[in-house]
Amino acid sequence: MREERQTSVAAGSSDGRAQGRPEGAGRSTGQGLRLRIAHLFPELLNLYGDGGNILTLVKRCQWRGITPEVMEVSYGERPSFSDVDLAFIGGGSDREQAIVCEQLLAVGDELRSFVEDDGVLLAVCGGYQLLGHSYLMGDRRLEGLSLVDLDTDRGDPRLIGNIEIESRIQDMPIVGYENHGGRTTLGPGVEPLGRVRHGHGNDGTSGMEGCLYRNVVGTYIHGPLLPKNPGVADWLIGRALRRRYGRAVELAPLDDAQERAANAVMCARMDAGEK
Repeated sequence: MREERQTSVAAGSSDGRAQGRPEGAGRSTGQGLRLRIAHLFPELLNLYGDGGNILTLVKRCQWRGITPEVMEVSYGERPSFSDVDLAFIGGGSDREQAIVCEQLLAVGDELRSFVEDDGVLLAVCGGYQLLGHSYLMGDRRLEGLSLVDLDTDRGDPRLIGNIEIESRIQDMPIVGYENHGGRTTLGPGVEPLGRVRHGHGNDGTSGMEGCLYRNVVGTYIHGPLLPKNPGVADWLIGRALRRRYGRAVELAPLDDAQERAANAVMCARMDAGEK
């Protein structure tokens, strides 16, 4: 097996907006800390700009003086979670989803240990479906990773459009875009990521969207998810730092005016009836 590729992103890197970005400059207890992020199979799972979630995590770390290291794991590489703080699985087609699931089942015990040890995991759309016991692909029911007590069937029509949910992990609605044929049912006691205000969510009928289990976030929300939902990004970063360093790390506030404005525009459009 080939070794995973690592990219250490220097804390001072700029994308034209980073200079002066932290609102609480000089107060960040994150200064000098590191965070290791695993991006799983980006060449297969990157629907609707899901890779933008990694970029958001990287920049929100850098703006606070936290050094992110991104490890890209490609098809044919065996991922290891022994020194990973935060892992990301994006969305893909049914074929790509099946390929990825086969790869991850080979390290299923290690991945389950990572989750039960409060490793942080974000899984979007197809990645979300992989978290459960099984998912239906055409007429075949395929084995999932059994990281969270949930199952996914297929249904018609596809659930497509903008979505807005209320969630306890962000102080404003979580917004984005969904396009899935899955109908996901959460097991008893599994908390949804949020309650649907506009859109379809897990199954189009329950009013629930996504899942929250320990430090795992599963969701059907693309867009990508994190740029317009900075509170979710910071929830993931904060949980990952707590696990790595064994203490709560106060994240310096950032000027999120642009992100909040984008979020508000989407909410206003949906409130006005736009799909």
